[in-house]
Amino acid sequence: MMLDAGVKPNISEELPFPYNKRTFCRYEPIEKTIDHARVLIVNTLLRYESDMSDLARAEWNGTAESKLRFERKVSGMACNNIAQNVIRLVNQPKTLTVHISELTEAARDFKPDAIVMSGTFSDFDYYNPEHLEKFAAFIKDTKIPVLAICGSHQLVAYSFGSKLVTLDDLELSEKRSDRLVEYQYRFVKIVDKNDPIFDGIEDQSSGVWQDYTKTTYSASGKITAFRLTAFLTDSNCSQPHTSAKTR
Repeated sequence: MMLDAGVKPNISEELPFPYNKRTFCRYEPIEKTIDHARVLIVNTLLRYESDMSDLARAEWNGTAESKLRFERKVSGMACNNIAQNVIRLVNQPKTLTVHISELTEAARDFKPDAIVMSGTFSDFDYYNPEHLEKFAAFIKDTKIPVLAICGSHQLVAYSFGSKLVTLDDLELSEKRSDRLVEYQYRFVKIVDKNDPIFDGIEDQSSGVWQDYTKTTYSASGKITAFRLTAFLTDSNCSQPHTSAKTR
């Protein structure tokens, strides 16, 4: 999502890239056509040990706190990104951010017009099964519009009985790392803010959080959803992306 800007970009030289062979991409300015909306933002990542399954405790023995610290960092960026986009789209927005384990009660008390769910990082068999069961009961019954981003898209499918496998059709437990990926996103440093695509981003040292979900429909009508999760990569931190699909 980008804000409109009054500065017009200079004509850029052509580069040997495919498609339009330009150093920039076209974008459309956002117009706030929604007067007011109550949006419930749902953090679907893991936060504390109570969010983990027994399997996660066993397999993450000795590393659980560092993994949870990473997921808390990711969730903060992801939920903040959602909130900022709501502000850009709605004239008078009201938002509330809650964890997936608190969704049922929050939806009842906050009475949102819409729900937006963040992406995920860990496989769902690492989640507290009670949280998953509670979410499944909610999502099957709710009449509130729900936008499930990235891994949450898979969680919705999983709640309705879909099976999750890796992109090379293995059980998730068979291949926890080094999975096949389709796209990769990285944190970037903005070095030239003159381009209007960066309008509104004040901190040049910050990274830009992105995630990606691709859905395809086969001739039989089955849905295939790919989820990729982005994270910080630099000289001190380099980890493979995770990916999975529903079938």
